[in-house]
Amino acid sequence: MQALVFRLIAPMASWGSIAVGESRHSGTHPSRSALLGLLAAALGLRRDDDDAHAALSANLRFGIKLHSMGFPLRDFHTVQVAPELRKQRYRTRRQEIAWPERPKLGTLLSAREYRCDSVSIVAVQLADASGAYSLAQLQKALERPTFVLYLGRRSCPLAAPVAARVGQHATLKSALDSFDAVLLPEWTSADERDEPPAQRDLQLRDRLGLGHQWHYYWDSRLGEAGLAPDAPPSLTLTQRDEPLSRRRWQFTQREEYMRMEVPA
Repeated sequence: MQALVFRLIAPMASWGSIAVGESRHSGTHPSRSALLGLLAAALGLRRDDDDAHAALSANLRFGIKLHSMGFPLRDFHTVQVAPELRKQRYRTRRQEIAWPERPKLGTLLSAREYRCDSVSIVAVQLADASGAYSLAQLQKALERPTFVLYLGRRSCPLAAPVAARVGQHATLKSALDSFDAVLLPEWTSADERDEPPAQRDLQLRDRLGLGHQWHYYWDSRLGEAGLAPDAPPSLTLTQRDEPLSRRRWQFTQREEYMRMEVPA
């Protein structure tokens, strides 16, 4: 199989889940909507272009290897809210707040969740090779993105380049494991590069405070054997992160498989 593989590492990430009232929760691993949004931003797709987003979503299948879900952080957030004025549109947030006829501003309170030091590897497969974008085009977009990339919220920039690469792999699992030898070469000393990959990986995980258990996630449309024939799922999860409309901010349910493994 051919796959585009890249890494997502950030001091803070927020994988949005169902939002009820003032609470904005975060999942523990990258959501499908977040990954689609990341690639759409790299390609330069506008949020109101529903057809382009729908075509992108229909053709992409994701696999995720979670090295670390990160540590939870909860932020108490306040935002000034301006009541709507009929037949009035604003070009900027500043213009909305400073409009001379504006009545008194209100305040919206919310609690937002983040994951600190989240580390994950993502593999992308195409359902149809003749789709709008090839894996090579997606790789090039990630290397030189149109819009700034972030993990869930604009306050969550990447800590390292995504290091995207396209290659042939025996299975989805081998594609996700392809970063194991040197997860972060930028943070690995010359002495460590001469050590066995397994030992080097464990040392790096200890230094970053990563757990010693891997979680694999993959789209149920790839099937139970979609990770590898000898790697069945441990759990079946129901997620509500399948985008229906970016413009209207609507999502629907989907199923994904998860497998837990302890490094040898």
